[in-house]
Amino acid sequence: MERAAQIQSTGGPEVIAWTDVQLAEPGPGEVRMRNLAVGLNFIDTYHRSGLYPMALPSGLGMEAAGVIEAVGQGVADWRVGDRVATFGPNIGAYCTARNIPAHGLFLVPDGISDEVAAAGLLKGCTAEFLVERCAKVQPVWDVLVHAAAGGVGLLLVQWLKHVGARVIGTVSTEDKAALARAAGADHVILYGREDVAQQVRELTGGKGVEVSFDGVGQETWETSINATARRGLVISYGNASGPVSGVNLALLAQKGSLYVSRPTLFDYYHNAAERTAGAEYVFDMFARGIIEMTIGQRYALEDAAQAHRDLEARQTIGSSVLIP
Repeated sequence: MERAAQIQSTGGPEVIAWTDVQLAEPGPGEVRMRNLAVGLNFIDTYHRSGLYPMALPSGLGMEAAGVIEAVGQGVADWRVGDRVATFGPNIGAYCTARNIPAHGLFLVPDGISDEVAAAGLLKGCTAEFLVERCAKVQPVWDVLVHAAAGGVGLLLVQWLKHVGARVIGTVSTEDKAALARAAGADHVILYGREDVAQQVRELTGGKGVEVSFDGVGQETWETSINATARRGLVISYGNASGPVSGVNLALLAQKGSLYVSRPTLFDYYHNAAERTAGAEYVFDMFARGIIEMTIGQRYALEDAAQAHRDLEARQTIGSSVLIP
């Protein structure tokens, strides 16, 4: 008998319930994946709260790493015992094991731990597409990374330094500032204590940054607009403080003919070739030590509700994993 999270209605962390599940044999095109580590991501809270609508009742969670225990009819690329990871699009990773479509799996290379794969695949692929394909960041560009000590933020800082950018990060505490600096941030600003946009302008000689990476959302939107250089790009890729709404296009003109993108991972990892190439690139970056995973918290799988509370209260550092 397996254990799996299920939500009957949207709401706070208290809606996460646990149930016993008897798994059938994998169907055609499916494998049974035994989870050894499960990733925690902000998108999980969006699904749980209803910010990103989904059919109910539903499982929860996008990302996990583990091993294949059984293979369904027609699956030729995977074998029992293969180490694999997934980041969706199928929801339901908060479980001990499940049957999932084989096409949603990635091979975990030797030398990459289950925890790094579970905590780092989705966030690493997010950093990859944001830097390499959405912003196309160039050496010597000035860039702003909000929440620079978060799971995606720390990877963004490392990736951006690898491509030669000058990174300005924002964080909420001195402890998080130390983490961002250790990851390579050239300057760190404490939001809530300093005028971030003003500081960014001073650090860039009045110019502003070529790109603002904003995964916070509502609370930092105005700051990102004010900190971005003429003809610069604001990438709003998350809603940690709530979604950005009511965007005034005329304001983009007034602030210097700015560009704005609201990208999602699955539009950049849309087909099999894109997904495979991106995941291999990310795992190679981990293997070579160019990016490193900071796992700041480990929770028992069935403590997922507490993990959500901590994440939404900004009490976490780096990434978190749930351990079945």
